[in-house]
Amino acid sequence: MASPGRKLGGCKESLHKSNSDPVRRLHKHYRPRGGTPVSRCFLNLDGYSYVIVASPPEKKKDALEEAALPPPPASKNGQLSKQGSLTILRRASSRTLSRAARHASQGDQDPADSLEILQDALPSVDTPESCEKAALRLRALLRHLQDGEVAVGVLQKNLQFAADVLDSLYLEESNRCGAPGDRAITISLGPSTKKGRHPLTAAALASRRHIGEEEDELSEVEPDAVPQEVREWLASTFTRQLNTSRRKTDEKPRFRSVANAIRAGIFVERIYRRLSSATFLQLPPEVTRILKSVDEWNFDVFRLQETSNNTPLRCLAYELLNRYGLLHKFKMPPATLETFLTQVEAGYCKYKNPYHNNVHAADVLQTIHYMLSQTGLMNWLNDVEILATLMAALIHDYEHTGTTNNFHVMSGSETAILYNDRAVLENHHICAAFRLLRAEEHNVLINLSREEYREFRSLVIEMVLATDMSSHFQQIKAMKTMLALQDTSLDKSKALSLVLHCCDISHPSKSWRLHERWTTQLLEEFFRQGDKERELGLPYSPLCDRNNTLVAESQIGFIDFIVDPSLGVCGDLLDKVASLSAPPATPTISEDPSNEPGGPIKRPVRPGGVVGSEVRRPWQDCLAANKARWKERAMKGN
Repeated sequence: MASPGRKLGGCKESLHKSNSDPVRRLHKHYRPRGGTPVSRCFLNLDGYSYVIVASPPEKKKDALEEAALPPPPASKNGQLSKQGSLTILRRASSRTLSRAARHASQGDQDPADSLEILQDALPSVDTPESCEKAALRLRALLRHLQDGEVAVGVLQKNLQFAADVLDSLYLEESNRCGAPGDRAITISLGPSTKKGRHPLTAAALASRRHIGEEEDELSEVEPDAVPQEVREWLASTFTRQLNTSRRKTDEKPRFRSVANAIRAGIFVERIYRRLSSATFLQLPPEVTRILKSVDEWNFDVFRLQETSNNTPLRCLAYELLNRYGLLHKFKMPPATLETFLTQVEAGYCKYKNPYHNNVHAADVLQTIHYMLSQTGLMNWLNDVEILATLMAALIHDYEHTGTTNNFHVMSGSETAILYNDRAVLENHHICAAFRLLRAEEHNVLINLSREEYREFRSLVIEMVLATDMSSHFQQIKAMKTMLALQDTSLDKSKALSLVLHCCDISHPSKSWRLHERWTTQLLEEFFRQGDKERELGLPYSPLCDRNNTLVAESQIGFIDFIVDPSLGVCGDLLDKVASLSAPPATPTISEDPSNEPGGPIKRPVRPGGVVGSEVRRPWQDCLAANKARWKERAMKGN
């Protein structure tokens, strides 16, 4: 094989034969101080300067040289490398830099030009021009923001583009192999070693250090990022063979360090979050005022429905996801979240149910928020578990038909056939919700990792299935057994399932004004089912005959045998969780309250609902008062 020096000499002769070649090249020899003679070749292509440095194979050093120089890395079996090496470095050409400078200065001379920059077509975030485009757009935005001339839509679009470019670059840098200080790649001029890795010779390292001192603006170019033309020229000129193991042909400019990318990303993300908070879901002042009391046990969800134009679920879900910092943590796209919440709310209104509707979903969501934030339960959970808990409450009755599982089974509905008569509605709620999430325009979980998504989906499925009333007594018995054990561990999925189940049936434990209204609406839904059963010739289900139902007695029995015992076990569970979960030293949700409408929920040192190691139980007084009211009505025959 010919030496690198001879090959570069041949390269020099062939490069100057054609004046029409658009790639400008220059070749010269030099000797680094105390190093081996190397050859350098320069070329300009696509706005970048490439420096190719060829080093000859190592020679045996005498004793004096070996004493003065550190030992070179040994190849296989401890032998010196007999191969030359090729180092490629790249920097932006002066032409590209001057063009970028002209673009950057155009906004000061002609605002119309910079406005065109903000409105022209956006390249893909993984293309070579995306970095330059993002930089130009950010500069133009800064100029226009000083005059207040940028439309909100334009500002949001460009900040999102810049954030996506930074994410792409950061992921690329994070996944990059090799030492952080390396700024060049080395291509061996001999046969390939195992897995494409080549040992670096001492001469190559010396030349790399020398070039790094001379060219302080050079950045690393991985083999995969070398343009096709450059790759073919290098292979045909220096190796006499084409490299077919490349996976990508696009060249990507890179930040000089991951730290710079992170700092820039944080800056852009803060601007974007401020913009999102200011423009997404502009709530009426009355709605904002009502949501300030969302931490109370007797939160009035009916007032929220009235003031929000019958969108209580959409407003409350956004408020809570924002408060817990989940929008930022899981990078939920604002527009996607809005369409998802709108579709979920529409699904609850599909059958125009008196009870199982969007207001009931909002009530359960607010109640489980109380359990999370006021009892210390959130201290026991990670962010994925909190997201799953809120999402399970959000979709637990999605597309409810206003009829019971028993009605579906007895009438032989398509849904009952699909789910084999087992947890018919609960299975449908889960399936329909995750089918909705699969659509790109509704997928708020798009930025969850595969492991996070699996954990999220598993927990949501188990929690929603646990709202099936047919598993009520089995669930209560299992939790009592678990709490009776001296073991300090608790099954989180079982615990959260019980909490959601209790929230689902909690309306008798709210104030009388709320509970009475919920009871009226629930019985009306039961009576409508009874009307359908009469038309189909089916026997009436319990409490579904509007002419023979004892309302007061039914509610007393519901409180005595279902709600009161369930919330008692739930309270014991929360007590144990409070004793197990040590408060963190610092909050895990560290949003700036000025960026969010209601401010974030920080994990408290001791929640307001926890006294000592026991959780305050506001539902007990309400249950007792409501039961007394129903007894009075029963005595009057109402």
